[in-house]
Amino acid sequence: MDKNKLFLFGCGLLASATVQAQEAEKPNIIYIMCDDLGYADVGCYGQQYISTPNLDRMAAEGMMFTQAYAGSPVSAPSRACFMTGQHTGHTKVRGNKEYWPNSGWVYYGNNQEYKVAGQEPYDPNHVILPEIMKENGYTTGMFGKWAGGYEGSESTPDKRGIDRYYGYICQFQAHLYYPNFLNSYDREAGDKEVKRVTLENNIGHAMYGEDYKNRKDYSADLIHREAMKWIDKQSADKPFFGIFTYTLPHAELAQPNDSILQAYQGAFCQEKSYGGDRGSYYNPTNIAHQQFAAMVTRLDAYVGEVLEKLKEKGFDKNTLVIFTSDNGPHTEAGGDPDYFNTEKLLRGTKRSTTEGGIRVPFIAWWPGEVEAGVVNDHQLAFYDLMPTFCELAGIDNYVERYTNKNLAVDYFDGLSFAPTLTGEGKQEKHDFLYWEFHETNMMALRMGDWKLVVQNGNCSLYDLVTDTHEDTDLSAQYPEIVEEMKAIIKREHTPSNIQQFNNITLPK
Repeated sequence: MDKNKLFLFGCGLLASATVQAQEAEKPNIIYIMCDDLGYADVGCYGQQYISTPNLDRMAAEGMMFTQAYAGSPVSAPSRACFMTGQHTGHTKVRGNKEYWPNSGWVYYGNNQEYKVAGQEPYDPNHVILPEIMKENGYTTGMFGKWAGGYEGSESTPDKRGIDRYYGYICQFQAHLYYPNFLNSYDREAGDKEVKRVTLENNIGHAMYGEDYKNRKDYSADLIHREAMKWIDKQSADKPFFGIFTYTLPHAELAQPNDSILQAYQGAFCQEKSYGGDRGSYYNPTNIAHQQFAAMVTRLDAYVGEVLEKLKEKGFDKNTLVIFTSDNGPHTEAGGDPDYFNTEKLLRGTKRSTTEGGIRVPFIAWWPGEVEAGVVNDHQLAFYDLMPTFCELAGIDNYVERYTNKNLAVDYFDGLSFAPTLTGEGKQEKHDFLYWEFHETNMMALRMGDWKLVVQNGNCSLYDLVTDTHEDTDLSAQYPEIVEEMKAIIKREHTPSNIQQFNNITLPK
């Protein structure tokens, strides 16, 4: 090799080494978002009937937020707010629009399934978080519920910056914990697109009724195992970004009859029976309280295993782990938030823009970076995660870099809360937080300690300092505050090009 070529070769090695060193300095990030876990369903948030030792320890070793909010009171739009950095007055996905009903049929054994399943796709013209992270040197993996586009659509994990995916593309399919199939994509293995993986241990048995109990492949366990394998494959020379959208403890109350479930046998003075709903994929149970409590504890065990794996691999000092829930607690399939005192602390449940439907547990864990044992009242929402992760990853000016200049307006609504996590820099605060949800015709705005709830166009005003449960409407006493907040809502709501999302009544 002549001197010039040797010099260029050496420069190439140096440049490569520099890039690797820069990437290695970026923190790893794992975002765990479970499904329909209420604010007070976790011990450190006040739950007394359900054991959550790992989440309690995570909070003791990290930072526990008391005023963190989901993007929406239901699944798909809440996830969209996280992915897009937009609130529900701006993001494309504002509800649980389904694409499966008219897709035709395919059979798994004798079990009839839709040929195509999934929800409204994310706007392909607006960047989403995994695309940003991948473009900036991160290996990306997602395990659990997608709900950001139906199978074969323009927005599936393989097309939106995900290197490895395993779980449910369709959130309706996720109602069934022992499903006929899951979805998978592995860029490294050469997959060209997301595919269905048949669960052979399940398809020989019925989807509903007594025979359902003979199914063996429990989706929550399968998804968690794949997430753990993915962590195991990561190395210290390249940062990774994991999105673990675990389905527990959503809806169907079903799980293996193992030591976790058995530990709650006879634990409750009252039990609840649920007769089932075949059309919704909710199987019956006569131990709804036992099942729900055990599902939360099972989720807690998953989180504990993630943290232990990070320590085992030596990643814990360079990995931020966030734990949260996509919205408030459900009352479907035997769910009983009243029994577990969840609704007594915060009014309302899933599908409501009152606090119980949108305020969620939110814990940040990062040994050596996030101060241990801190309880923080900073107000944040899911659309703040995009700017936060970008700031921590050293991705400057993400709004300018990723705004689509071909769109008339391309919104980014979040504020980074990295200064709150690390204690470095000045923390910006939101002027307001915003929600809308067409299915219940509800909107809400939080402005400082004021909360305006709008239902069917009618406004109620609450002071969350003195009235966290939103019992006393102060709108008649503070009409000027109401008018100011109404004006913000009318400004922030933008019409959707999807008609059903427009079925919302603006404040009168």
